[in-house]
Amino acid sequence: MLDRIADKWTALVITILAGGPIGYAELRRSAAGVSHKMLAQTLRKLERDGFVDRTVVDARPVRVTYSLTPFGETIVPPLAALRRWASTYGPEMVANQGIYDQRAQDAPGGDAE
Repeated sequence: MLDRIADKWTALVITILAGGPIGYAELRRSAAGVSHKMLAQTLRKLERDGFVDRTVVDARPVRVTYSLTPFGETIVPPLAALRRWASTYGPEMVANQGIYDQRAQDAPGGDAE
């Protein structure tokens, strides 16, 4: 379950859908960096898990919109808290990684990997 929720694209799609129903094309533009294939896979998984509703709008051309289900809306606050944490502590984590990498490089035997 955590693998699904913590997935990079899942968190992004849920965050975008938290703003309300959105068409596929607009969702794709909003999710910069995600490929068509990965977005489609992510949406299918989220729909299967009950986080997302997919609605086909009868129009010319046919349009598909996505929205969070009531269940999907329950994950928005924890994801928002995680984003705030990452924004606050991300720079510290990057600094810690640099310190570790430098220490590992300076240690006898060189690279720790």
